[in-house]
Formats: sequence, structure tokens, C-alpha cells
Amino acid sequence: MTTTNGQATGGRPATPSEPRPATPSEFAAGVPGNAAPPPVPRDSPGRGVVEFDLPGVLVGTAEYAEGPTGCTVVHVPAGARTAVDIRGGAVGLSGGYEFNHAVCLAGGSVYGLAAAAGVSAELLARRDNRTRWDELQTVSGAVIYDFSCRDNAVHPDAALGAAALRAAREGAFPVGRCGAGRSATAGKIDFSRAEFTGQGAAFRAFGEAGVLVATVTNPIGVVVDRDGTVVRGNYHAAEGVRRHPSADYTAMIGATDADTGAGPGAVTGNTTLTVLVTNVRLTDRELGQLGRQVHSSMHRGIQPFHTEMDGDVLFAMTTDQVDLAGVRPSGLGALASEVAWDAILNSAE
Repeated sequence: MTTTNGQATGGRPATPSEPRPATPSEFAAGVPGNAAPPPVPRDSPGRGVVEFDLPGVLVGTAEYAEGPTGCTVVHVPAGARTAVDIRGGAVGLSGGYEFNHAVCLAGGSVYGLAAAAGVSAELLARRDNRTRWDELQTVSGAVIYDFSCRDNAVHPDAALGAAALRAAREGAFPVGRCGAGRSATAGKIDFSRAEFTGQGAAFRAFGEAGVLVATVTNPIGVVVDRDGTVVRGNYHAAEGVRRHPSADYTAMIGATDADTGAGPGAVTGNTTLTVLVTNVRLTDRELGQLGRQVHSSMHRGIQPFHTEMDGDVLFAMTTDQVDLAGVRPSGLGALASEVAWDAILNSAE
């Protein structure tokens, strides 16, 4: 179920302004957002929320409007067994633990990993700084590269991660251009054809079993609907159409940039981050296979996916609250894969 806290805009979103990477000299000159005073953590509500029914699971977002960039925290106070599936050639990951009290997704590339440290520090403070073995709070983090559409070095840090955790609420996942998806883009076969995406989520209950999938889509590939239509990315403005990347790659084979007008080629720094949370009791092996199955299925909604220029990560988490009845874990994976596709499409609305 999706509820909104404002009117969603229709039609094709504007492509990022000045779609070019900032140069080191611009950073040295102190472009807006790099100078004092430091950025201020702010709420990051997006265009609405996806409601979910998984007791004990909280979600919070925060952003730096000066970027813009942000982070998203999935918090399970009781902790959750976790399997991490890593794909692609440009992964930014911290922790990667098999048991987590929180997962922090953030923009800012490698610098954004500091947000997860802020979540960890906030959880430590909530435990009155107790550090006995059974008091330790584990936090894993992953990042997207979101500097492509902005000329500043503002990135999620410890303060922003702590702010996102403090904003965490049960039962509602903010979606749209918010949190870690604040400056996410898709279809970067050439950045002049990229389009904004964001973070999306979907939830479905199958009897007592619940599955929440949330994803931050920032791929080199395009977002594809179930009928095969490209719904976000690789927009050719002159023709007013979106193309599947295979059409552009076919034209580029054996040709020079001058021949194809393709410019410098695909933009580096792409990643899709996904969190799957279920309440179903699974063995460690079954949980790991669930993560792999769902992550593999997501290529249907993102094409191409898991390239050498993407750093895709999926966290599969379980709160171990109900037994799976009627189907095997592979059947749950098939159902969860459809939820994941819904989340992808939700990120591109």
C-alpha cells in the first residue's frame, strides 16, 4: 500500500542540471557546498511512504539539501540475521555482518560510508556506552556514487547517519527522491541521457509471511516495466524517446565517438542498493539463497545490471518471527522477486 504526503508529479522528470562531473580544480576553488558552515541534517520525506507490517522494523531518512545527498537507515532494535549478496565491479561496503541491528544506505560514494559510523555511534549512546559482548550493536553500510549530477563534495557523514536513525519510525518507508536516493539517476549510457530516480519500496503479505523490499536505483542501466517498456533513463531528448541500451551499444560497436555521437561513453560510478526484510524463519543457507535469488531477478527491472561499473549490494534480513508454510524457500524467493520488481518501479515514479 502506498500513501502520499503530497502530489506526485507526472511525466518525465527533468534530467540533472549541468550533467558533467566536477573537476578537482573546482573542488579546490570551494564550489558551493564545500565551504563553512557545515551542512545541516534535514528531514527527507520524499513524495510519500510505502506502509509495511513487520513489527520491530523501523526506517529513517535524512539529507543534506546542500548536496543534495542523503542516507536511509533500516533499524531492527532486536537485531536480524543478515545475508549480503554483492555484485558488480565497483562496490562500496562496510561491515557486511551476518547479524545487524541496522543497515545504512547512503550517497557520497566512499565518503558516505561515514554515515554508518554515525549510526553505530548513536546506537552505542542509546546503550549508555556499554560495550559488553552482548551489548554490541552491529551496523553495515553501503553507498552509491551520486556526485555525477552535482558539483560539490557534500556527502553523508556521521551526523547525517545519526539523524536518519533518530528519524526512524515503524511501518513506513519513505520513497522518491529522498534518503540515499536523493540524487540517484538511471540510464547513464551517456550522462546527458540520464534521468533522476530515487529510492523505492514495496511490501506484500503472504499469509503470515511478510516481505519488504526497498531499493535505491542508481544504475548505469535503465528501469524496465513488466511489458518491456523503458520507463526511466537513456532518454534521447531530440527524439523524445527512451531507448533500451542495447540499441545504443549496437550502434557503438566498431565505431568512434565521432561516428556515433555517443560522447565519452558510459558514466562510471553506478550502484543499486537493496534491503529485503522478511519475518520468515530461514536457515543461514536459505537466507543466503533467498538474497541471491531475488538479487538475480532484479535484472528484469534494471537492464543492464551488475556491470563492471555498478556496485550492487543486497542485504537480506530476517526477524525470525514466523514459520514458512505451504511453499519452500525457493517459492518465497519467487514471490519476493516480484516485490523487488515493484520496488524498482516505485523508485522511478
